[in-house]
Amino acid sequence: MRLSTRKINILSFTLTVIFVSFVSSVLAEPPPLSESPQNSIQSIDISNVQNGEVVAKLAFERPLQTLPIGVSLSNPFRVYFDFFQVSNGTGKNVQEVAEGDLRSVNIVQVGNRTRVVLNLSKLMKHDLRIKDNTLLVKLIAVAENQAANEIVRFAEDTPNKQMNSLRDIDFRRGANGEGRIVIDMTKVGAGVDVQRQGNDVLVEFMDTSLPSSLRRRLDVVDFATPVHTIETSKKGDNVRMIVKSNGRWEHTARESGTQFILEVRAVTDDEEELAKRKRVNGGYTGDRLSLNFQDVEVRAVLQVIADFTNLNIIASDSVTGNLTLRLKDVPWDQALDIVLQAHGLDKRKTGNVIFVAPRKEMADRELLDLEAQLQVTEMEPLRTEIFHLNHRRVNSLSFEGMLSKRGSINLDEISNTVTVTDIPTKLIEVRKRIQRLDVYERQVMIEARIVEAIDTFSRNLGARFGIQNSSGVGNQGLGISGNLTDSSALAAGGSAGGGNNLNVNLPAAAGVGLLGGPAALGLSLMKINNGRLINLELSALETDRKGKVIASPRVVTAHGIEALIEQGDRVPYQQATSSGATSIRFMDATLRLKVKPLITYNNQIDMELSVNQDKIGATINQFLPPPINTKQVTTKVLVENGGTVVIGGIFDRTENYVVNKVPMLGDIPVLGYVFRNTAKVDDKRELLIFVTPRILSDSLNLQ
Repeated sequence: MRLSTRKINILSFTLTVIFVSFVSSVLAEPPPLSESPQNSIQSIDISNVQNGEVVAKLAFERPLQTLPIGVSLSNPFRVYFDFFQVSNGTGKNVQEVAEGDLRSVNIVQVGNRTRVVLNLSKLMKHDLRIKDNTLLVKLIAVAENQAANEIVRFAEDTPNKQMNSLRDIDFRRGANGEGRIVIDMTKVGAGVDVQRQGNDVLVEFMDTSLPSSLRRRLDVVDFATPVHTIETSKKGDNVRMIVKSNGRWEHTARESGTQFILEVRAVTDDEEELAKRKRVNGGYTGDRLSLNFQDVEVRAVLQVIADFTNLNIIASDSVTGNLTLRLKDVPWDQALDIVLQAHGLDKRKTGNVIFVAPRKEMADRELLDLEAQLQVTEMEPLRTEIFHLNHRRVNSLSFEGMLSKRGSINLDEISNTVTVTDIPTKLIEVRKRIQRLDVYERQVMIEARIVEAIDTFSRNLGARFGIQNSSGVGNQGLGISGNLTDSSALAAGGSAGGGNNLNVNLPAAAGVGLLGGPAALGLSLMKINNGRLINLELSALETDRKGKVIASPRVVTAHGIEALIEQGDRVPYQQATSSGATSIRFMDATLRLKVKPLITYNNQIDMELSVNQDKIGATINQFLPPPINTKQVTTKVLVENGGTVVIGGIFDRTENYVVNKVPMLGDIPVLGYVFRNTAKVDDKRELLIFVTPRILSDSLNLQ
């Protein structure tokens, strides 16, 4: 009878021995013989033909009835074929090849199936033909601007630069409640990059166009799957799809022909329970069992655990000894570790087979395996391969620690090539490193705009008043005259329409930076009995100035490389030394943009910025350097591609109201305006600095 906790309660040593003997007799029965392979691979010959084609000849014991299905893979590049009811009769698992782009051949037999793997150095098409007992596999080199239809590519650039396009986006609910997104494309083997970011799955289709009808956001909550929304948009030359999901889930992606399929599946309670059980039991996840042994052989306990778990446990001949233990409701994998620790044993698991041996014996076995691998490495023939770098300089790459003891490397900076001599496995590692690092360094154009808006306003009012001797003046009545006078004449006591004997001299002040003075109006108001005239002169000036100054430096630089662009003047000035002599020094007054951009994974730009605009001010003293008017901002910002951000702004406003008047008389209502002048100033300045980064494509066009 099987209890809920799957307990095994053995009460006595006698019953234990009987049970173990029965289990041993059952396990000792030979398994039923499987059907033996009907064919076998006798040999594999490689020949190189013209135009970079390689032909592999697989000789079989009997002719093949049907052609095998070839599967092409990338990263690394390889083609494999599965032969069913066929055994490996070559007597070896690896065959080194030095013909064209074919590196080596692996022959692996598992049961009645044999897989032949052709390891390539680059993308190649294949063609199959059967001739008598021989299978001919022709490998054809593929140019960089072509694509093999059989290739399934994930997270890589598509070799074919012809633009791919999305034709349809469909969402379905699977039989087990998973969300299935099916995307139809126009191109086979298109490059697709799939990443998980938090609760989102980011899918990016390389070099792909997006029809306007598919540029939308789909709400699929009603399908009752982990997927909630699917948002598709254009990003430069690529198409980006963001799949938002909730809860516990996992995703899988595959590409079949012109279809790309993404599945998001909810994690079941059993899987969650397994993870929880592992956390609670200190990493052990096995079903619980109870053991009660008294002075029983270790091998017998291992046999009981093997029967309980349906695993294959193989014990070394050196595993001996007895033990007594009583375990209740303990995970079986923890019980196995307890038994092994009690007798200094160790285990190694491969598939559903567990090998048990003393720790020292296990370590000696692994050491022998390692020494055998090292001997193979030392005896394996060396090969030489030349790698041409396209985007990186050879002196910017490091291969330290990647080569074997017999390996050597030569860097040629003139031809920008790397020549490596080493065993084939090390050459593969070097090739992978170069393919990963020798990529196009994306570039960014950063444009800064410095906008300075100026709005100034001033108003000046004044009057001059006095009595003039009118003797000899022909005009005996009221006199009025007016003109625009120079400000220097007014300051000297001159009059616009009256005489020079003015008792109150408070004219309007001239505007700063203006060529002319204020407007003036002179009046001879009346003549009194003693022959004198009362004269009045009014002056007024109002100025309103608006301006805008724009500077726009821009610079192009690569990802992670600091760039600087600068324009302006170097101002010389004299500086005295301690000995009394003078020397010439220079000060910079420039417009400068210094930036270091970093392109993030989602095509945003993280920038360290320094923008400044300096101008030379008015000289104060000939022995002192001129003042430098500075506008500067230094910051770090994150901006999306093509976006504009205001990284700084300064607003400056100056307001002044000044009144000059004759005491007491200037306070008389209405008449007091004759005895005072006023000046009002309202100046506003605003400085804004904008920054716009744009990522450039491979052709240096904006994305």
